[in-house]
Amino acid sequence: MVYEYIVLGIVVLVLVYYINRIIVLSNRIKNAWAQIDVQLKKRADLVPNLINTVQGYAKHEKGIMTAVTEARKAMMGAETVHDKAEADNALTSALKSILAIAENYPQLKANENFRLLQEQLDGIESKIAYSRQFYNDSVLEYNNYVSTIPGIIFARIISKKEEDYFQIEEKERTAPKVTFD
Repeated sequence: MVYEYIVLGIVVLVLVYYINRIIVLSNRIKNAWAQIDVQLKKRADLVPNLINTVQGYAKHEKGIMTAVTEARKAMMGAETVHDKAEADNALTSALKSILAIAENYPQLKANENFRLLQEQLDGIESKIAYSRQFYNDSVLEYNNYVSTIPGIIFARIISKKEEDYFQIEEKERTAPKVTFD
């Protein structure tokens, strides 16, 4: 009788350990996503200042300014990891275009506000890259755990499945072509 309780206790402990491990890994993914979200928000908040600074020098580049504004709006409205990744890709592309404008306007490149905004943007982009890497590393660890034995058994018990990675679209893997007419 005592051995049955000992075996039952061990089974319960194993069950609790594996389920808790899945929950801890899942929470790490949520935290990693929150870190990405914070950096994306910082970048989106920086965009209006960048646009205002550039507009003063490049008034005829309205198409690019509109694209950046629309991409920022999409970023602020995105809810899911997939939607945020898509909006992030669009904003990244639009920001590359707006920064390329500076190459044609020496006065803009020399502007203290523009340089400061560009430095802040560079810093945020580095933090976003690190946060994406940490998120994807967390997803990898979680996905490995819930897709291998014995984790897969316990994941099914609590209805957990693999998470999506934060990925860039194929078209974003190449440098954008910017032309000035």
